[in-house]
Amino acid sequence: MTAAACSERVILAARGWIGTPYGHQASLKGVGCDCLGLVRGIWRELHGREPEIPPAYSPDWAEASGRETLAEAAGRHLRPIAIAEAGPGDVLLFAYQAHAPARHCAVQVAERRMIHAINAHPVAEVSIVPWWRNRLRFAFRFPGEI
Repeated sequence: MTAAACSERVILAARGWIGTPYGHQASLKGVGCDCLGLVRGIWRELHGREPEIPPAYSPDWAEASGRETLAEAAGRHLRPIAIAEAGPGDVLLFAYQAHAPARHCAVQVAERRMIHAINAHPVAEVSIVPWWRNRLRFAFRFPGEI
């Protein structure tokens, strides 16, 4: 399958989650998910069984640990890419504060658009405005064999 075809499948899967209510630690399309649950659900749709199940985590887990736990986990299953190479179908990781670890993820669906789940809001496609762009810390690509 071509890279473009893989990217389109990721985007199509991500768009299928739009409107799913926010649910901390959840990952069930149409029922509830958080940002990690969204990416996990896309993985299941494209690849089947998840390669690892995350442990329970609190809303402030990244700040509490101080480690790049989310980026480390992503790196075990997704292909790290340079932020400048990120494009449609790629997973983006954001840090809310300048010196804090990344703790939010989204799927880029167009040059300046992403789909994400954020506290108290259903999954939505939004613009990658400068606020988000300035907090972007890592980018990853789903494996190509879909």
